[in-house]
Amino acid sequence: MDNNKKVMTKKDIVQMLLRDNKLESADEEELLDLLVDKPIAIDIDKQEDATMTFGDRLADKLSAIAGSWGFIFGFTFFLIFWIVFNTLILSSGNEIDPYPFILLNLVLSCIAALQAPIIMMSQNRQAAKDSLRNQNDYRIDLKSELILEELHDKMDKILDNQEKIMNMNKGKGE
Repeated sequence: MDNNKKVMTKKDIVQMLLRDNKLESADEEELLDLLVDKPIAIDIDKQEDATMTFGDRLADKLSAIAGSWGFIFGFTFFLIFWIVFNTLILSSGNEIDPYPFILLNLVLSCIAALQAPIIMMSQNRQAAKDSLRNQNDYRIDLKSELILEELHDKMDKILDNQEKIMNMNKGKGE
């Protein structure tokens, strides 16, 4: 009978925590069973890696490169080289892109136009991954709370039994 009380206590706690969520009763029962009886931790990174497309991997690699100090220093070197090459090394009239460097501006605009959506794709995927991680953390926290509630109930029983045993021993000692 007490075991049923424990299970009901767990279910009551889960229902209390999920009260604000609009779950169908079948979904709620499935969630209750999942939280109470089964391990729920998942490896989000492994799950995400399994579902990544070629485009996702490419966007992540390009974002990692474009967001690095190496890229910044390399691109700065390229800009300085372009300006010096076109103004000092090539003689007048032979410049590929004379001042005000319209071709350089076009290249920079094209790079920015391509780089921004690639970085956004990577950030959107990372945000979805973070959301999954947060949901997983919530489920783990909820299960931990349920386990602690159960342990608390068991400790109360142990203390009650210990008190009964001490009272019985006092009665025998007299």
